[in-house]
Amino acid sequence: MRQFVFARHAESSMNAAQVLSSDPSRPVGLSRRGRREARRLGEQIRNLQLDLAVHTRLPRTRETAELALRGRDIPFVVEPGLDEVRLGALDGAPIRAYWAWKENHARSEPFPLGESLDDAARRYADALRRLVERPGEVALVVTHQIAIRYLLEAASGMRALDESGMRIPNAVPYLFDELALRSAVDCLDVLAPPRLELAEGGSR
Repeated sequence: MRQFVFARHAESSMNAAQVLSSDPSRPVGLSRRGRREARRLGEQIRNLQLDLAVHTRLPRTRETAELALRGRDIPFVVEPGLDEVRLGALDGAPIRAYWAWKENHARSEPFPLGESLDDAARRYADALRRLVERPGEVALVVTHQIAIRYLLEAASGMRALDESGMRIPNAVPYLFDELALRSAVDCLDVLAPPRLELAEGGSR
C-alpha cells in the first residue's frame, strides 16, 4: 500500500528567534540546529525507497528535504497548498503576537491582511487530496507545524481543530498509508466547515 511520510521542517532561524514567518518570499533558512535535525531525519528514513519529495514554497521546507535526502536521486515537487498559515500583517512579529491575536478571535476570522485558520484548514485538505492522487508509492512531505497538527487531529478523531494542545516537533517523521490519509482528509473536511458566502446585496 502507498505510504506518505510527513515531517515538519527542521528548526529555522526564525523558530530559534521566536519570530513568525509565513511569507514564502522571505529567505528564511534553517538554523545550525535545524541542519542537524534535517540530517537526522534523513537517517531515520534512509531505508525507505522514496519516489517523491514534496515541500512548500517556504525555503526552510526545501532545505530540510535537501539535507535529509542528500545523495539520493528523488524528484522534488512544490505544493503551495501546504504553505504555512498566511499571517499577513503579523509576519515578522514575535510569536507571542500570534497567541495573543488567536486568543481573542474566532478561527473563522482572518489574520490582518492574511487568512483565517479555517481557511488554512480547507487549503490543507485540498492539498492533501491532490497529494494522495499523485503517482508514486512512497512520498516524503515536508510542511509546517499547523498543517501536520490538523492532519493528526483529524486522524485521531478529534471533534475540533486546535483543541488537542498537540505540539509537533521539528523534523520528526509521521507515517500514513493511503487509506489512513484519505480517511484523515475526509475528517478534516468535516472539521473545517465551508466558508459562508454572502448573498448578493447582503451586508457584512
